[in-house]
Amino acid sequence: MKQDFLPISKEDMLKRGWNQVDFVYVIGDAYVDHPSFGHAIISRLLESRGYRVGIISQPDWTDKSSIAVYGEPRLGFLVSAGNMDSMVNHYSVSKKRRKTDAYTPGGIMGKRPDYAAVVYGNLIRQTYKHIPIILGGIEASLRRLAHYDYWSDKMKRSILLDASADILSYGMGEHSIVEIAEALDAGIAVSDLTYIDGTVVKVKNMDSVYDALELPSFKAIKEDKRKYAESFYTQYCNTDPFSGKRLIEPYSEHLYVVQNPPAKPLSTMEMDDVYALPYMRSPHPSYQKQGGVPAVEEIRFSLTSNRGCFGGCSFCALTFHQGRIVQTRSHDSLLKEAEDFTKEKDFKGYIHDVGGPTANFRHPSCQKQLEKGVCKTKQCLFPKPCGNLNADHKDYIKLLRKLREIPKVKKVFIRSGIRFDYLLAENDLTFLRELCTYHVSGQLKVAPEHVSDAVLEKMGKPENRVYEAFVRQFFKMNEKIGKEQYLVPYLMSSHPGSTLKEAVELAEYCRDMGYMPEQVQDFYPTPSTISTCMYYTGLDPRTMQEVYVPKNPHEKAMQRALIQYRKPANYELVKEALLKAGRSDLIGFDEKCLIHPRQFANEKKQSRQGKSGYKNRKAAGNKHSVKKKQSGKKTHAKQRALREGK
Repeated sequence: MKQDFLPISKEDMLKRGWNQVDFVYVIGDAYVDHPSFGHAIISRLLESRGYRVGIISQPDWTDKSSIAVYGEPRLGFLVSAGNMDSMVNHYSVSKKRRKTDAYTPGGIMGKRPDYAAVVYGNLIRQTYKHIPIILGGIEASLRRLAHYDYWSDKMKRSILLDASADILSYGMGEHSIVEIAEALDAGIAVSDLTYIDGTVVKVKNMDSVYDALELPSFKAIKEDKRKYAESFYTQYCNTDPFSGKRLIEPYSEHLYVVQNPPAKPLSTMEMDDVYALPYMRSPHPSYQKQGGVPAVEEIRFSLTSNRGCFGGCSFCALTFHQGRIVQTRSHDSLLKEAEDFTKEKDFKGYIHDVGGPTANFRHPSCQKQLEKGVCKTKQCLFPKPCGNLNADHKDYIKLLRKLREIPKVKKVFIRSGIRFDYLLAENDLTFLRELCTYHVSGQLKVAPEHVSDAVLEKMGKPENRVYEAFVRQFFKMNEKIGKEQYLVPYLMSSHPGSTLKEAVELAEYCRDMGYMPEQVQDFYPTPSTISTCMYYTGLDPRTMQEVYVPKNPHEKAMQRALIQYRKPANYELVKEALLKAGRSDLIGFDEKCLIHPRQFANEKKQSRQGKSGYKNRKAAGNKHSVKKKQSGKKTHAKQRALREGK
């Protein structure tokens, strides 16, 4: 049979000559048969093992018949909310409903429910009482044990229980899903699949559970935030596939949730095999009339070079999902995919990205990791690079050079995150030269996140002096190669540990750079991160020390406004923040001031005169604003001069 999309309807199934599918895959995203989408990888992997998979994309969760498209599958239902947690997909950090959904045809919002994996799981269970339900995807992965849910502001049970599912495949899932499928195909009851690495299951007693660490009960962590912090850190210290222990979380005398150790990382050969599966590399053609799927545009001509991240940022869920051990594809695999790009009629010669969670990680951080795993209580880069760190970009440089040599490839960009502290840990700056010469399109986006060392410590990020050193090296290198290129730093407001004092410090830094970010990321407490644990408990789970947490919406608005202090709409918030922080010295007409004072008279005559005076002041203020908001080159020239100490 010619290469084609997997069935999306009973009609498609019958055309293939099937009278039943082995698995029905219910997903919250549009069906995109591309390896950047988890459902595509898992479904194609199962297909390669001989299993028949039918896709149900974005079913109507108010109608039970929407998940009965194929009838009852032979082995079970697979359920994923999609490439994003459905709540992050639906709501901003201020809990306002987003207007568009990039993973839905036409970008239409509202095609999946809140807590999609839970809703889909229960919809299936209402119709098929005894069929195995296997949860997967990032929503399930990060909610696999009891967790704090920001949107309801309460502790929630393991999603396995709330979704009425039988087993949960966490992490990337290739190893565990094949093992689950083979066991079910062999006739083993799903209730007996309590042993598979990379899965979470529920049991009635602990007779079948061995060599496990017992976590505090769900009742205990609901009642005591300190208990939750302790439980979370135990989970965090057991995310490694080589050293991670089995964890058991009690819910009652007859109900326990068991997390088996993580699945082993994929070898390079296994990664190559996964990315060589017969993907159509596009959304299902049925979506064309609706305008396609917006999320595809950025990844269509991008290359996934690696998985996993040993960066260990506190606010990132990668440690819980992909893990800290870096896994890579071979050069041949990546070159083959890039060459396939050049055969597509829409390819303009630009590869948009060659990376992953962190672009410049192309191997494990040290030699011992593939045998003994990562250190439980130590980080590879924080608070400073480990003495055993293998900071080496040679393989990545070779890969990028090969990609640049492919006929019809004009430019290879790097748009995934670059860890500048890892870059500086290598004495040889060849990678920085190559990066600046060939892979930056005028501006390089980097993520210092903050400038206060007190906040950076809570973020698990290097001290600000490390970023400053990178900035100097970046501009020095661009001067050496004769290019005018700039840095665009990502900044975060309201992270645990940030008071108004630290927020003002960040605003002053923006002032000194002559830079005002167009967008500011307010800290978003997503499930299963150290930062979210801090947000909920007020404790740093690594030390159990108290942490200041800005939770009040008004204070969060002030912290965010300070970074964008030049916006007229932010004036009152900035003024209030400066006064509360005891920094009235930053209100005035001195060049170091963030805002000008506003004076209003009460008398009618003075009010009329005030209007005229205000117009003059406004005009003067606009001139000052224009001066501050210099053209791109002037702003970045000032940024460069500041970094060089001129």
